Amino acid sequence: MLSYNKLAAVAFATVVAFQVPAFAADATDAVVAKVGNVEIHQSELNLAVANLDPQLAQLPDDQKKVAALSAAIDVKLLSQKAAAEKLDQTDDFKSRMAYLKDRELHNAYFKAHVVDAVTPDEVKARYDKEVAALPKQEEVHARHILVKTEDEAKEVIKELDAGKDFVALAKEKSTDPNKADGGDLGYFTRGRMVKEFEDAAFSMPVGTYSKTPVKTDFGYHVIKVEDKRDAPPPPFDQVQDQVKQLVMRDKYLDLLKDAKASEKVEITDPALAKGYEDANKQPQPGDASAVQPDAAQPDAQPQQ
Repeated sequence: MLSYNKLAAVAFATVVAFQVPAFAADATDAVVAKVGNVEIHQSELNLAVANLDPQLAQLPDDQKKVAALSAAIDVKLLSQKAAAEKLDQTDDFKSRMAYLKDRELHNAYFKAHVVDAVTPDEVKARYDKEVAALPKQEEVHARHILVKTEDEAKEVIKELDAGKDFVALAKEKSTDPNKADGGDLGYFTRGRMVKEFEDAAFSMPVGTYSKTPVKTDFGYHVIKVEDKRDAPPPPFDQVQDQVKQLVMRDKYLDLLKDAKASEKVEITDPALAKGYEDANKQPQPGDASAVQPDAAQPDAQPQQ
């Protein structure tokens, strides 16, 4: 069963996908080619470039323009043949054109009232709102020394008890690839490490090291906790595009809500009517946020 959120997401993604990039048009909209007596203008070439197959869209710009021009010429060649056969006069063609007109008007309205209407202040305000709603999430900054056996780990602990520097010991004895950094794992939240390692690290006071070896599938760890803090949200610059999408989605849904309030929608097929009604029920609170701590940070691991 489609939910309101899923239906809205699909509809919104479809609308965004149909937004054709804007191009700086020549003041005279120059003619770039002719097919018989029919001209192909720069504006048409721009549209052809924007609507290239995704694989062709990856080509360098000069090749992309050639591919687009080739496609535009093909369209003109066969469209003239179709018009000569009066295929544009069929009921099926007229229905398709009416639908395409409605869709393009829909997209033009979307661009005018959603895409072009979003302001930087709105995006920043939404980011601040999302950040304020984030639950507090503790994270730990830890180092570790990884060895193969419990006895080796106990020996490391003895050396630490005798005053040996943790960083120096990590560089000397650890088998983990990050040994050159003194076993530094940076900050991590719960769920980022294997359970045994995580349970030990989060239970230890800042500035202490584990007094007994911590066993995981990687081997035996001696852990030192350098710091604990609430996980900071991702910087605005890092997530502003995702936040803008949220603002645009909400504007789009508001437009649809107002439009549905002003126009009666009737669906004659009972099954379709029921499905439409269920799918368009208002969403429940708790949509996934675009702002999450560590949203773009790689998972930390005790050992690679």
